[in-house]
Parts: sequence; C-alpha cells; structure tokens
Amino acid sequence: MILDGTRVREKRIELLREEIDESDLAPRLATVIVGNDPASELYVRMKHAACEQVHIGSVGITLPGSATTAEVVREVTALNHDPDISGILVQLPLPPQIDTLQVIESVSPAKDVDGFHPENLGRLFSGHPVFAPCTPLGIMNLLDEYGFDPAGMHAVVVGRSIEVGRPMGALLLSRDATVTTCHSKTRDLAAVTSQADLLVVAIGRARFVGPSMVKAGAVVIDVGTNRVDGVLCGDVDFDRVKDRASAITPVPGGVGPMTIATLMENTFLAAKRSLCPDAG
Repeated sequence: MILDGTRVREKRIELLREEIDESDLAPRLATVIVGNDPASELYVRMKHAACEQVHIGSVGITLPGSATTAEVVREVTALNHDPDISGILVQLPLPPQIDTLQVIESVSPAKDVDGFHPENLGRLFSGHPVFAPCTPLGIMNLLDEYGFDPAGMHAVVVGRSIEVGRPMGALLLSRDATVTTCHSKTRDLAAVTSQADLLVVAIGRARFVGPSMVKAGAVVIDVGTNRVDGVLCGDVDFDRVKDRASAITPVPGGVGPMTIATLMENTFLAAKRSLCPDAG
C-alpha cells in the first residue's frame, strides 16, 4: 500500500477550508525568512500558497542574510503583539550567526504553529500537547487516515532531531506504541530497525534504508528529502523496500504534503485558541 500524502492533504485541506469559511474567524499566518536560500524560499512559497487555498491570510517578512539575532527577535516580537496574526513560522535553518534557540524562544507559545517553542515541546513530552511539530503530527494524521493504529506496535524512529525524531517518539508513545529511538551512535542499526512494526526514517541520507533493514510487513514512513543526480528521493530505498513493506510513503508525495496541511490546521487552531484558550 502506498500512503498517498498528496491525496490525504487535499482531503484535509478541503475540510479545513470549509471549517474556516463557516467560522467567524480570520486566521492569519506570518512567515519570517532570513537570507535567500532557494530551498527555504520554495518552502515558504508553498506555505503561502496553502494559506490561499484554505482562506488563511498570510504575510511574509524577509530579512537579509546578514541580519542579527536581535533583528530577527525584534520582528518576531512585533508579530507576537499584532492581534491580526494567529500564527508565526520562522523558516529554518537560520544563518550561522543567528542564535536559533533564542529566536524560537522569542515566538509566543500561543502563536507557535511550528510547535518548536520549549513550552509547547514540554507540553508534548508531558502528554498534553497544544501545538505539535507539523511533520510528526502530519505523520500521525496520515497513519490515522489509513487506519494504522500505533497502539501495541514496536515503533522505531531513526533520527533524534527536535523537528522530527524526538517529537515523533513522543506522539507515538502517547498513542501506546513501544518506541525505540535510533541515532548516529546506535550499535547495529539494522538489527534494531528490522524489529520495527512501524519504521520512521528521518536521517537525511539518500536511500540509506534497504530491504535488509526492514521487517517483512512493516509500515515504513520516509521523512527524508534528498536530491541525487537531480532526482528527489528519500532516506529509504523505495524501489527495493516497497515489496517488503505492507505500507510505505513515497518521496515526493508522502510526508511533505502532510506537513503543510498540518501547518494550516495548527494555524486555524491558534486562531480559535486566541478567542477560547481551551479550544481543541
């Protein structure tokens, strides 16, 4: 089974647009980008296009690549105090001279639709999330759409980043999976991954996971985005693994579309919570 994130995204986007149109709210997303990295610019354009699709207003702030931490924080602080802004997204990665953690901490937790603020991560890891990071939450939504319940599964997450690996483990644990997190220091990685009922791979190494690393019948989620000879591919060797797995996400068209759909859902949630903090 191919887990089609594009199809699920379109379904969720349509439902979200109807919900927004029926509400009395005017959600608005602000993006902040520093410099002119082509990949970051592309991602921001995609996010603004999604906003237009679901009738969320959007504003983009672009700062020069030479910007300081203080300058970025100043822009974020102004957005925090703008009552017309529901959610704030600072496009990562930031240039090396900027203190990324300080910038993330400057975003109001109530507008942190990326889910990276320490307060939101703390709520996630305590089992009471408000805003969860969009990629792992999008993966959970994709699994739910296809009827895969993580409860009782042995889930192996390859990667421990704060953007994907760590929150992915927390979300799966909250859904009663038994979670193993692997990383660069894991010994005999293949022995661990081949035990997984659910394998989530987010390590940034093109086609790294082959069939010998996958349990027969496993559900495989590929978070990787790599370019090899001009071709986009994931961290999983899709062509060799797809016949061994019971279900697998393609790259492109798997996790990526779900990430953007979830960002839109988080932004609408932020708009609802701005009026009623207990809104879910």
